[in-house]
Amino acid sequence: MSMSLGLVALLAALQTAPAPSQPAQDESRVGDIVVNGRPLDDLVNDFVSEISRPASRRGLARWHQRVCVGVVNLPAAHAQYMADRISEVAAEVGLQPGEPGCSPRVIIIATDNGAALATSLVGGVGANFNLRTHQTDAGSRALRDFQASDRPVRWWHTSLPVDSETGRAAIRLPGDDQPPTVNVFAASRVNSQVRDDLIRVVIIIDVEKLGDSSFEQLTDYVALVSLAQIDADAQTQGYDTIMNLFNGSGAPSGLTDWDLGYLQALYATHPQRINPNSLTRSVASDVARGIRSGQTAAED
Repeated sequence: MSMSLGLVALLAALQTAPAPSQPAQDESRVGDIVVNGRPLDDLVNDFVSEISRPASRRGLARWHQRVCVGVVNLPAAHAQYMADRISEVAAEVGLQPGEPGCSPRVIIIATDNGAALATSLVGGVGANFNLRTHQTDAGSRALRDFQASDRPVRWWHTSLPVDSETGRAAIRLPGDDQPPTVNVFAASRVNSQVRDDLIRVVIIIDVEKLGDSSFEQLTDYVALVSLAQIDADAQTQGYDTIMNLFNGSGAPSGLTDWDLGYLQALYATHPQRINPNSLTRSVASDVARGIRSGQTAAED
C-alpha cells in the first residue's frame, strides 16, 4: 500500500510541536457475584488496572474538550466510517468531535508493513515521538515495541501534564529555558491544579495481519485506543472487551458495556487527582456502578 498525499499531510501534523493479576476465566455474573466467586468490584478493578497504561509517574490522561480524527490509506468510504464512528463514541463520553478540516490529533494510518512505517515515523525529523521525558509517554521500552512488534494494530499515546487554568505545560520540555510555573488558587489534599491531557495518538493498522476481523470490529477496537491510554500488552482474556479482537479468545462484535463503561468513567472522573492510583480506583468504581445499573435495568 503506497503512501498517499493524505498521509503526507498527516505526517506534517506529526512535525508540529505538541501543545502546552490474572483475569477471571469465567465472566458470567449473577447480581454482584461472579460465578467463580469473585466479587464484581474486584473483577472490575483488575480489568481497569490491566488495560490502563498512563505515562510514567502520571495519572490517566484523556482528551480535553475536543478531539480531531484523521484516517488515511483506506478507501474513502471506510476512512469516513472509521472517523465518524470514533467521533460518535467521543461525543458519547462528552467530547466535541472536530469539524471537517480540523488538524488531526488522532492519526490513523493503514499500511501493509506496520513495523517499517512505525520505524520511519519515529525516526522522522521533528516527529516528537520521544520528548525525552517519561512523563509524556509510556517510555523507551514501549517505544521500541511500537516499532518492532508484529501486532495488527499498534499505537503510541503522547500526553502532557498541563495547568488546568492556563493549559500550559506543567513540566519542563526539551528546549525550555525556564521551569514551568503553576499558580495554585486553592489548596487540596485530593485534587491538583494539574491535569493530564492527551495531545496526540498515532495508530498504525497493518492490513496484512487483520485476519477474519470485520471492519466494524476493527473500528471499535481503534476507537477504544484512540480515546484512552490502553496497554498494548494487556492480558484481556476472560474480560468482555473488544481488546480480545486479535488474541484468539473470542471477540465481541464491537465495544462492550465494559469498554463503554471504562470510557464513560474515565471522562466523568475528576482528572486532577493528586494520587494517580486514586484516579484509577475512581474509574474502576464508576465502571462497576454502571455494570450494576445495567444489570438492574435488564432484570426489570
